[in-house]
Amino acid sequence: MQAPDKTLAAAGCILIYATIIGFTDNYVRLIAVEAGLWQFHATRTAMALSLLGLAVPFLGLRLRPVNGRAVLARSAIHGTAMVIYFGALAFLPVAIVAAGLFTAPIFVLLISRFAYGHAIGPVRILAVGLGFLGVILVLGPQALSGASLAAVLPVAAGAMYALGNIATREWCPQESAETLLAGFFAALGVFGLIGMAALALWPVAVPAGADGFLLRGPVWPSAGFLFWVFVQAAGSLLGVGLMIRAYQIADAGRVSVLEYVILPASAFWSWMIWGETLSVQAWAGMGLIVAAGALIALRARAQAVAV
Repeated sequence: MQAPDKTLAAAGCILIYATIIGFTDNYVRLIAVEAGLWQFHATRTAMALSLLGLAVPFLGLRLRPVNGRAVLARSAIHGTAMVIYFGALAFLPVAIVAAGLFTAPIFVLLISRFAYGHAIGPVRILAVGLGFLGVILVLGPQALSGASLAAVLPVAAGAMYALGNIATREWCPQESAETLLAGFFAALGVFGLIGMAALALWPVAVPAGADGFLLRGPVWPSAGFLFWVFVQAAGSLLGVGLMIRAYQIADAGRVSVLEYVILPASAFWSWMIWGETLSVQAWAGMGLIVAAGALIALRARAQAVAV
């Protein structure tokens, strides 16, 4: 039996999650200059699981899964989505990849309706449409160009991410957030170790700097690399943990639309940290993103009052 839907609480979790992840992800560019994606995932997993293990006795956390197969399946799906997403960055513009991943709310809507029979009213359909239009405006017209077979990969990542988010509530309702968090990091860590081993055994030519992020095998880590990966690990533990909790306490279709807020959050930190500014079109897109989230939250509040 599912727990009651708490959309407003989930919205708060997503807002904090987006603020944290928007900050930490802005520093991936520093990591990418000297190390590879696979070493990043493996190292971050080691740090994150160590921090989680240290917190267990102090916070009384439960890591043992209630349904091991469900947790394993969800972890594999979410891990695969992230691998496809980052892998596509090797040969596609960031705008196309990001636009593909943010098709996830549309897939959440379709899967929820046709696989699980959940009702999807016109308000939620409108919110998904507004949010996705906002994403396109933020990313710019280049997000719609360059369509090819390769461009299908980010959309596949969006579909996998959507399925993983639905699995959080449908398959793992009795699991603790920390159990799902540990599974998520473990999956990425396994993928990271596989990638490092493959590139160590079959090295390839690696472009210099951040361009070699995907193809770079294991390197001796510097103090800077370890520091920023630790920041990523600690931030991801808290942020992703809150995101998981949001999907546990509220309908996935609603939460997935609220996740659009990570784009304006990332843009805010890009401006604060790097001085990068956005166009009027991008700000208009963010307005639509915020409107989509507000529409979902207000609709959920109205339904709660009616009940």
